[in-house]
Amino acid sequence: MNVNTLWGEVIADELSKAGVEAAVLAPGSRSTPLTVAAAEHEGIETYSLLDERSAAFFALGRAKRTGTPTALVCTSGTALANFHPAVIEADRSRVPLLLLTADRPPELQDSGANQTIDQERLYGDAVRQYRKLPEPEPADRKLRSLRTALARAVGTATGGEPGPVHLDVPLRKPLEPTAGGKAAPLGVPDGAVPGGFVDDHSLAVEGREGSFVEVTRGQSTLSAADRRNLVEVIETADSGVVVCGPTDRSAPAVDALAELARASGFPVFADPLSGIRFGGHVDSDGVTVCGGYDSYLAAIEATPDVVVRFGASPTSKPLRNYLARSGARQFVVDPAGGWREATFTATDLVVADETWVASDLAARVEREPGPYADRLREAEAAYWQLVAGAEPEEGAVLTDAVEAAPDSTTLFVSNSMPVRDLDRFGRPRPADLTVLGNRGASGIDGITSTALGAGSVSDDPLVLVTGDLAYYHDMNGLLAVGRCDVDATVVCINNDGGGIFHLLPIEAHGTFEEWFRTPHGLDFEHSAELYDLEFARTGDREGFRELYADSLASDGTQVIEVRTDSDRNHADRTALQERVVEELSQ
Repeated sequence: MNVNTLWGEVIADELSKAGVEAAVLAPGSRSTPLTVAAAEHEGIETYSLLDERSAAFFALGRAKRTGTPTALVCTSGTALANFHPAVIEADRSRVPLLLLTADRPPELQDSGANQTIDQERLYGDAVRQYRKLPEPEPADRKLRSLRTALARAVGTATGGEPGPVHLDVPLRKPLEPTAGGKAAPLGVPDGAVPGGFVDDHSLAVEGREGSFVEVTRGQSTLSAADRRNLVEVIETADSGVVVCGPTDRSAPAVDALAELARASGFPVFADPLSGIRFGGHVDSDGVTVCGGYDSYLAAIEATPDVVVRFGASPTSKPLRNYLARSGARQFVVDPAGGWREATFTATDLVVADETWVASDLAARVEREPGPYADRLREAEAAYWQLVAGAEPEEGAVLTDAVEAAPDSTTLFVSNSMPVRDLDRFGRPRPADLTVLGNRGASGIDGITSTALGAGSVSDDPLVLVTGDLAYYHDMNGLLAVGRCDVDATVVCINNDGGGIFHLLPIEAHGTFEEWFRTPHGLDFEHSAELYDLEFARTGDREGFRELYADSLASDGTQVIEVRTDSDRNHADRTALQERVVEELSQ
């Protein structure tokens, strides 16, 4: 055994013991010891993806779905630069990732050596930790240091503010496994591990039964006085709401939020990516889950005087503006003490565990719903009656995708118009749906790869609803369907360009069509052929419903392209919004 092989095996072993269950491996030479060790470790499920950007988003999706860190391995040079977009998204959406980027040894830095770049803090403050691991050496203390660093890195990635951690791994040749004493090519010493070293240093080489260092984090809670104050504010409120923004973690627990809503009588403005818009609590007594607020809040004159917020900033701009102008006392609950409220009108930052806060308040608050809650319930019911069958064609795709999705479906929705249409037309229902999106930095790159990564976790149905530009951006990601054995229903809403720009004032400018909406004229059927996927195209609602149902009932991956007209959809959204406000204002 050479020292690089030992190093790689210790890294894989410690990661597995620390709770890392999967690794995404981008092929390359310098990362050979890491790749071989991960691929041969029984406790780590491995995926091989050729494009580093797609690989990183795939890892992001898997970590997003599980809440546990996925390891991501690449070679040196520009390979790790292609991880950067996914690292930014993981940072902003608080998703745990563990990046192990192979590197040339220190003496080759600043030497003009091929494929050698300065990796130090390459990702800036987008990672929770950067650390250059020690160079491989058969040394007891060094191996214990390595295990400790890995265990702590996993603990940091899953800490109070989960996110990516970057470990820079310098490696010298020979990189491939070699038998001890066998000369490497060109006469380079093979760095063989001395005989007897493994037996003499079993703790360093084999580690402990569990993680080498168990990282235990306590929950941040409120003092009795602060808790009493918050209970009193809620109980004495004339009107109030619970706002749940996007979250990619299991906390705050849905049951705890539902109990808080029931105890306080506060309706819940539930972002479609919050985890609470869908589920058995939706039809339960005493819990009002609102999903149509993006359209009807303009018709609601009354405002809350107390707001309790969980998760990130809501997708809905009308909701954010409504809360800003309410003048309410707004409590933002965030276990990391982060500030995710860009209108700067929140009044209180509650630095405590979200599930604990929701559960503790639910057990102590006693309050009956008032006229404000009644008004929102009426508006919610009237809204869904009003829009049923009247959605713009693009919005109807999201309506049908939600309504026809079976229990246990993972629904991943792209940024730009799809997530906004889901927000407006995805009606709350008591179904077991996991709805995800990349709302940390809200990019349209890596959408397909992230969805397929999320779908790799189980055999449950996976549905991706994406726009044509996002589909184009990540066509490389479709390779994961075959290489990673993921089945999906991919719905591509194709309006031939950036339809979301219709929402901006630039629409009235003469440069709009060429420089903003940017029609591409691509035929995506060829992309399905390239990756050996089934493809179907439709331009009407009934056609989509039939194709969608067939795909959900079929094995394999199907790409359903829905052709739409961007101008008509923008006009239809505007007309429907005006009708909603007119009807619900009466």
